[in-house]
Amino acid sequence: MNPLTVSRVRHGQFISHAKPLLDFLVPALAHPTTRRHVTTTTSSPSAASTATPLSPPGKPSSPKRRRPLSKEQRDFLDSANPSFPHTPLLRVNQAGELAATLIYTAQTPPLLRTHPHLRSLMHHMHSQEATHFATFSRLLSHHRIRPTAMYPVWTAAASVLGWGTAMLGREAAMACTEAVETEIGGHYNGQVRVLLRWMRELEERGEEVGEEVRELVGVLKRIRDEELEHLDHAVGEDAREAKGWP
Repeated sequence: MNPLTVSRVRHGQFISHAKPLLDFLVPALAHPTTRRHVTTTTSSPSAASTATPLSPPGKPSSPKRRRPLSKEQRDFLDSANPSFPHTPLLRVNQAGELAATLIYTAQTPPLLRTHPHLRSLMHHMHSQEATHFATFSRLLSHHRIRPTAMYPVWTAAASVLGWGTAMLGREAAMACTEAVETEIGGHYNGQVRVLLRWMRELEERGEEVGEEVRELVGVLKRIRDEELEHLDHAVGEDAREAKGWP
């Protein structure tokens, strides 16, 4: 059985039992409260005056403030793509990774029949796309965001695009990869820029940057870099020699 097909089936399933990458804060209402009885003693004024202060004078230890997301930030997280104003960021990203995975899955059999030397490259790119899809699937599950209802449409369109470009030849298949990865890389780059700007503004105001924002930035940077790596591979395999390439 084709290993890429197995990978697609395994990663194409919606993972609801995976360990979440991020976590919400919930009040621990179920835990009993423990009380500690402390015996206090009265000290003399002289002893109190010579006591060592807990923190240096003039340097009070105050934790950073945590401010709720602004309207701009909420709108961005609710809409990663201005063309789809009611589609959450993670849902858009997962749908894109689903399409990329299916494109490589459909391209591989025709390409390998005529260009067997591409086996390791296609396996490498498909494996990374399947990992990206699994990552966003886990995030969707954790944040209780339903996947796109357009799964059947995405599946059919991506499969036809992958198979069709592969049948046109190696150059056409790689031109498809270059075009798709250019779009996806720019998409993630825009998200990273916005999140980094938020972090900088929070730090300048002396406020705390949430850990989940830092983790999301790290995930987006890693996936963006891998997508741009695929673009470089495609150019190296003569993507720009395809007929009709602009």
